[in-house]
Amino acid sequence: MVVLSTLPKGLEDTLEGLECPVFEAEPWVTGKPLNQRRIAMVSSAGIHPRADAPFRGGDSDYRAIPDSVDANDVVMSHVSVNFDRTAFHQDLNAVLPLDRMAELAEDGVIGSVAATHYSFMGATNPLEMEEGARELAGILKADNVDSVVLLPV
Repeated sequence: MVVLSTLPKGLEDTLEGLECPVFEAEPWVTGKPLNQRRIAMVSSAGIHPRADAPFRGGDSDYRAIPDSVDANDVVMSHVSVNFDRTAFHQDLNAVLPLDRMAELAEDGVIGSVAATHYSFMGATNPLEMEEGARELAGILKADNVDSVVLLPV
């Protein structure tokens, strides 16, 4: 994930000047303010710690990724030949923004970051993922996670 301050000044200025959309719709859920929420991330990038079993085509389970993981110890075993891994190889934050979430917590924008995040294999039939998703929901609840950032990759 790119940090604006690392971009060339002209591009940084252009992006900062873009108007953000305003959504008039009401949220369909309510809850604590963001600065009081515990956040976890769930990716579909098929990433996992190097020591874990790789994803195979059609796998419907998930892998746990501790937030303390060294980025060099995370591998991607997503099997689609159409999947561009370039950004992942350059910066884990492109598919799992651990550093950005830590910064948001440090700045008080979010309450805290969960100690563990998760990845599924994106090229999987969603109906086959229901059992794993329900299991993961229970794990997230037990960890007092209030909100999940879904990272479709």
